[in-house]
Amino acid sequence: MRLDGVSYRYGRAGRWILREVSVDLPPGATIVVLGRNGAGKSTLLQLAAGVLKPSRGVVSERPRPVGWVPERFPADQPFTVDGYLTSMARLHGVGDPAAAVDTWVERLGLTPYRGTRLAELSKGTAQKVGLAQALAPDPKLLVLDEPWEGLDAAARDLVPGIVAEIVERGGIVLVSDHRGETGRLPGAITWTVAEGTVAQGAAADEEGTAIIEIAVAAGAAAQTAAALREAGHDVVGVRAAAPKATV
Repeated sequence: MRLDGVSYRYGRAGRWILREVSVDLPPGATIVVLGRNGAGKSTLLQLAAGVLKPSRGVVSERPRPVGWVPERFPADQPFTVDGYLTSMARLHGVGDPAAAVDTWVERLGLTPYRGTRLAELSKGTAQKVGLAQALAPDPKLLVLDEPWEGLDAAARDLVPGIVAEIVERGGIVLVSDHRGETGRLPGAITWTVAEGTVAQGAAADEEGTAIIEIAVAAGAAAQTAAALREAGHDVVGVRAAAPKATV
């Protein structure tokens, strides 16, 4: 798959969000998209998924089917979880929709919510539904916009394994990340979006990764973590220091 000279702006008079982006997405690759908020990460993912059409340039050789998970799943729909997932599986042409839905409902812990209407779900549970609908057709291209956002710890821990399964079958996974979860995806290629351009980084080598712990004032923790992520580093975690013992 390739984006060739892709540019995008919202409306004829809008500012250019992306300019002349030319990148390859090879089969069996995991690509993590980094960048500050508003840099154009979500726009890039939507162009790759086919949700948006380029203002200029071409997206070619997009594999099918495509699984697309937006940052916030649109849960304001008049369906139950089971009805929605079954309908989406049928739209994707899944041979056995019921079996595909059963598989992902069980894996993502959605069984208690099968009869619940989407609008009544919590944000985290709705995100699981969004993930399930994208995975049901066994996508050859899976595009995840902040996939860990809103998920509980158990579901977050499932995402790397799901990504690995798709990649092992020769699929492509494109992920945006601002939580610093990139370290969960060893071997991922990084793209950094800034000022309308996309800079490509080398694939991360799991054995060559070093974890460095730093200590900063508590009030500067969030700002420091954000700066490190924007610079392309993975923030594995932020924790408060244990209180000093008094004598």
